[in-house]
Formats: sequence, structure tokens, C-alpha cells
Amino acid sequence: MTPDVTRQVLTNTAETVLARRYYLKDEEGNPAETWETLCRRVADAVAVVDKESDGYGEMREDFFNMIYRMDFLPNSPCLMNAGTDLGQLSACFVLPVEDSMDGIFTAIRNGALVHKTGGGTGYSFSRLRSKNASVRSTQGVASGPLSFAAVFDAATETIKQGGKRRGANMGVLRIDHPDIMDFITAKQDQEKFNNFNFSVAITDVFMKAVEEGTEYDLIEPSSRTVVKSLEAREVFEKIIDLAWHNGEPGVLFIDTANKDNMTPQLGDFEATNPCGEQWLLPYESCNLGSINLGRFVKEGRIDYQRLGETVATATMFLDNVIDCNRFPIPEIEEMTLKTRKIGMGIMGLHDLLIQLKIPYASERGREVAAEVMQFIRDRAAEQSEKLAVQKGAFPAYDGKVNSYKPRRNAALTSIQPTGTVSMIADCASGCEPYFSIVMVKHVMDGDRLIMVNKYFEQVAREEGFYSEKLMSKVADSGTVIGHDEIPKEWQEIFRTAQDISPENHIRMQGRLQQSGVDSSISKTINLPNSSDRDAVKLSYITGYKLGCKGLTVYRDGSRDSQVLNKVETQEEEKMAAVSEQGPVKNNLPDTLDAKRYRVKDQDQKSVYIIVCFNENEKPMEVFAKFPFDNRVDLKDKSTMWTTTCRLVSLALRFNVPMDEIIKQLDRSSGHMLDLPAQLSKLFKSFMAGTQKGFSSVCPECSGTLVFEEGCETCHDCGYSKCA
Repeated sequence: MTPDVTRQVLTNTAETVLARRYYLKDEEGNPAETWETLCRRVADAVAVVDKESDGYGEMREDFFNMIYRMDFLPNSPCLMNAGTDLGQLSACFVLPVEDSMDGIFTAIRNGALVHKTGGGTGYSFSRLRSKNASVRSTQGVASGPLSFAAVFDAATETIKQGGKRRGANMGVLRIDHPDIMDFITAKQDQEKFNNFNFSVAITDVFMKAVEEGTEYDLIEPSSRTVVKSLEAREVFEKIIDLAWHNGEPGVLFIDTANKDNMTPQLGDFEATNPCGEQWLLPYESCNLGSINLGRFVKEGRIDYQRLGETVATATMFLDNVIDCNRFPIPEIEEMTLKTRKIGMGIMGLHDLLIQLKIPYASERGREVAAEVMQFIRDRAAEQSEKLAVQKGAFPAYDGKVNSYKPRRNAALTSIQPTGTVSMIADCASGCEPYFSIVMVKHVMDGDRLIMVNKYFEQVAREEGFYSEKLMSKVADSGTVIGHDEIPKEWQEIFRTAQDISPENHIRMQGRLQQSGVDSSISKTINLPNSSDRDAVKLSYITGYKLGCKGLTVYRDGSRDSQVLNKVETQEEEKMAAVSEQGPVKNNLPDTLDAKRYRVKDQDQKSVYIIVCFNENEKPMEVFAKFPFDNRVDLKDKSTMWTTTCRLVSLALRFNVPMDEIIKQLDRSSGHMLDLPAQLSKLFKSFMAGTQKGFSSVCPECSGTLVFEEGCETCHDCGYSKCA
């Protein structure tokens, strides 16, 4: 490895995220660490496994340098908990759900213990007997998987993950379960199962039936008998319809995953972790870390020598994590030590391609990505084989069943979400392209802070097309495409997630899956808001044919909680605000398009804010509606909210500039959940976003959420719905 490095300089965003989520705190809640001391804490805690070895000192320094300079970062629980009393370093787990009351509530208990220590959980409900199936022990009938999933959801709601991470679950049901149609439509109402991602486990038999236009069988899990047959295409169309509607359920290609099961002697895969990239056997855990590919470009070429050295060190690090980990329950410890699976991932793929001047969406971009991922996989395997010689192969290794050489770890690679750690490293997350190149961040008094991608700013200045006016235009449009000032070559290289076609997203995922990924990949296939259902269908079919093990398709703006985010330029606002005749009130037609947003008030009660838009998609009226506003205790509150909405609506109809309305709302707000604050969030999101359509409001900092890597993430504070 290379020698010690100079002091690492962090971005303001990185410091904010670290102070908020990662640094240990003193008794008054203030950060008691720096980036350097955090890295020392983590490196020392993980290296101690080899304290008696001759190479301990060098390993300890290699671990520190690798993390400190951000060549590699472990998953969030490791950064948070290594060297602390909690000591739980795994990101996610799969827990079995047996078809009995004891089995179900044991899983709920185990899930609560996992969430308490900062992990996410995956559950397959496929073993549970279907709704109305007979139950011999009680002479009654079963209530079905969804009724118990609701109990899991409620339990998760009550658990606080150390104050740093929130409970996250994956719920899986096989396509041939008798309750599959109820499961597919379960999250159509977005107020239900908020602590779950739902995915359908799709079989090869089902996909063949879709292709041939035939029926397929539903099998009662308690008796293994066929109870009904359904038209495969009708079921597939329903999945597509709901995914188009709001992104759920996702799809998991379970037979494809099991073909790559590295330990079939121990059983089959049933479920994944919350973001879908880790197929795990019951009670297995995922121990993850990611190589920052943007750090390995030297003089326009990939520095494979240093990359190989880093992969070897990172493999040793992740293997040590398993040994120094404090697992939530004994069953997880036993199974994890039996297979010793690690998940070596990547982040900064787009950073690497930008520096090589290769468009992400090009065939050459996919070739380079696959080449790099295969290199990482090969070097990780070499190091794992060396560790097997030194320390022994994973205990479940069976040379009669496993065709590969003895190695320390049953699985080596995956591509996981890196939302917050990539913010620390200041790089693109996972294998995703950048979501935006130039962003607007609204600060106090409505001022606009233009934030420019470091590579784009460097190129723009070197090429002579940088200007504040252009950066503002790019921020308002949400894309570098179509700006004449930017050379076509750079427009292609800096294409962002929503400028890239769904086909090119899927082809990147498929190529990576085929080239060096043992488990799976967390990636979002972005679709424009205008996409029809056929685009979703094509995405699923293409992903299946390319060998993907799971797929998350997200149509921009498809969730109820999202806020319209199209921006008018400042010049247009000024024109609208000024009239030679003085203030002019807009007359509104009898019918306006509207969108409903569900928010919470100070008492955590649901309130609906309804925003009406004119033909130019500009807000013109707002209303607040309490679901039960006939209640006596809500009368005064309802009156206050209604009055505020009428005043804001009046300002909108008189073309008062949006930033002026926001200023007044911010000054009137006394609580982050009162109406002025909620309206301010909506309008800020409206002003700050891209012309591509929609974005959610972060519940913690009022920043803008983006949907990537299969999850909603805030690029301002590091909040992630999937933890």
C-alpha cells in the first residue's frame, strides 16, 4: 500500500453528514470526533482481530489510510459502531418467517433486536399459509401473509435505531403464492406498510408463462398443493401497473439468484435485504464496503496496480469485520461465521468514467465498468483464497458441491447503496450516474446557493464556458443537455440519471451483474414522468433477459408525497409580478389540475395539503384538509390552517413571487411541522428542483429527496428512507 497521506479535506456536506450521523457525541450531544479520529477508531477495532500476527502494525495502518483517504469506505454501521460498546457492524440481515405463531413472533422479536442495533431486515412471507387456509390446531382459518406483515410494520415503527438509523424492511412474496394479488396491490395505498419495500419473487416458470401467454399455478405453502391458476400476463400487467403508479412492488428474479447460490448445500435464497442487492440465506448478514473508483484514475488511465492493492486490503478488512462483529442474536452469528460472506461494492463509477471522458450511457462506458468490476472480483477472490490458506476456508465449504477453490468467504461482491458514505467521499453513489450536476440549495431568506459538481466546474473553467449565468440555467433546467454553451462531448459525458434512457440504465446493470457481481445490484431504472406502462414492461423483460437478479423501476413523480418541482426563471416571475396597471388578480377557470400531499402536523396527525396548478403548472391555490375536521379538538386548528391557505392563495393569484411568499412563511413558522413550515417546504421544493418533474421533501432537513439505488435519499443531510 502507499504511505501515509496528507490531511484529508472534507466538503461542507461531508462534515455536516458526519457530525449529524457518524461522529461519537459527548454528554451534551456535540461531536467528540474528527474524520481522522473516526478512521482511527474503525481501523483499530477491525485490525485487532490480527493483533497477535506479525503484520498487525502494517495492517492497522493500511486499514486507516484506505478509509481516511476514502479509497474504500465500509458500510454505515461499521463507521458508526466499530470500537463502541454496541459493536454491531453489519448493514442487513435476512430472517426466516416460519408458518406458526411461534415462528412469526420469533421473527418479529429478532427483527426488533436487529433494528435496535442499526441493521435492516429482509423477510420472505412465502412460507405462510394463505388467507382463509385451514389451521388444524385451532380449527380456524389463517389470516394470510399481509395481516402479519402489518404486525412487522407496526413493530418497526416503534424501534429507534440508536438515534442514527431507522428501521427498514424488505417484504417478499413468491409469485406462485395464493395471496399474490393482494400483495401486489398492498402498497397502492401509500399510507400502509411505510417501513417496508415490497418485492415479488418471480420464477422462471412464471416468466415463461408470460412469454407464452398461458396460465401458471398458485401453490398453497402449507400443503404444497395447487389451489388455483391465473393468467400470467394479467398478473404481470398488474405488477407493471402498480410499479408505474408508485414504484412498488419491485421484482426479484429468484431462480436467477439461486443459480448463483454459492452454498446450495445450505438451502435456497428466499429474500434479500431492504434495497435488494444482497440475496441471503435465513439468518445470514451482509458485511459491506465500497471501493471509491473515482480515486483510481491517474493521468487519464485506471491505476490498476493501486486498485488491486486496495481490493486486497479491503477484502482483509471485511473478513475481519465478521470476526470482531457483535451480532444481535446467536443464530445470525452462527450462520454468518459458517459462510463468511462479504459484499465488496463500488461507488464513484460515474466519477471514474467522467475522468476517462467516457459517457456513462455508451457501450464503451459499460465495457469499462464491467472490466473494472471483474478486476475487483478477481482480486477479491485471490485474496480470499490466500486468507483460506492462512486462516481456513469458510466452514460450510464443500469441495464436492462447490466448484471453486477453497476460500475464506462464500460470496465476495455486490453493489449496494452508498447514499451517505458517497456523500462523505464526494462521489456518485454506487453504480448510479450523478442525479444532478448543478443544484440549487435554498438558504436563509430565500437566497439561492448554486452547487456545481467538482468535475463539471473544472471542465467548464478549463474549456472556457463557465459562467454564473450558465450554472444557474443548468440548475433551473436540471440538465446539461440542450445548452448551446456546453460542447456536445461534455453534454454526453455529464448526462445525469434522468437524461439516460431506461434501456441504458438496464444495460449497465446487466453488464455489471454478468461481470463480477456475486450477489446483486441496488440500482434505480429511472423513467420520465411521461413514460407509459409499456416502458416499465420493457424494463422488466430486458432486465430478466440480461440476467439481473432484481429490478427497481421508478417513474419520476409517481408518489403521492412528492411535490411538483418545475421551475420558472426569475425573469418570468418578475414579468408575472409586474403590470403597468398595478396588481392584477388572476381569474381562475372552473377546473384546475391538483395534487394532494399528505403531511403531519405538530401532533403527528395527518393533514392533506391540496395544491392547484394552472395550465403552465404554476401553483395558484392551496387548501388544507383534516381527514376528520369535524372533531371539536381540531376546530381551531382547522380554522387557522384554512385562513393561512386562503392568504397564500390570494398571494399566488396576485403573482407575488414565490421566494417572497417563502420568506413570509419562514418568518411565520414556529415549528417544523406547522402549516407555514409545511407550505414553505412545498414551495422550496417547487423552486429548487429539475424540469424533470418531481422530488420529495426530506422529513429531517426539508431538503430535496431523490430516488436512486432503490431508495429515497437526501443529498443535503444524508437521510435515507431505507437506512
